[in-house]
Amino acid sequence: MTHINPHINFNGNAEEAFTFYKSVFGGEFAKIIRFKDLSSPGFPVAENDANKIMHIALPIGQNTLMANDIPDSMGQVSENENRSKIAISADSREEADTLFNGLSEGGTVEMPIGDSPWGTYFGMFRDKFGIEWMVDFDPKQTAQG
Repeated sequence: MTHINPHINFNGNAEEAFTFYKSVFGGEFAKIIRFKDLSSPGFPVAENDANKIMHIALPIGQNTLMANDIPDSMGQVSENENRSKIAISADSREEADTLFNGLSEGGTVEMPIGDSPWGTYFGMFRDKFGIEWMVDFDPKQTAQG
């Protein structure tokens, strides 16, 4: 089975964001690599980028959410212009509520979670780090299950 593993770029706050995501999803980080861990004569790392995250991974179910910080030399990422969304398919309304309420804390709700016209329990928001999420529970998927 193929898995889709979203990867997000941050402007120096990947560790803070992923600590927050871990508080909502649970689990443990599979990997954390800082730029200083890769520093060598052939790959010099600027002092201001040394503690930034080169790679972080948080397993969530059968998938992995991954990210990195963009080094200052590569310029800033505009999270607020990124219209990609991370979609979560919950196993129950309760799980959908827990994920929606946890991840949207401090963010901006674009569509409150509730019964959608297309028959699912759905909500959409931008979290406090500027990342966009959709949370969905389809009761028909559970019935077919």
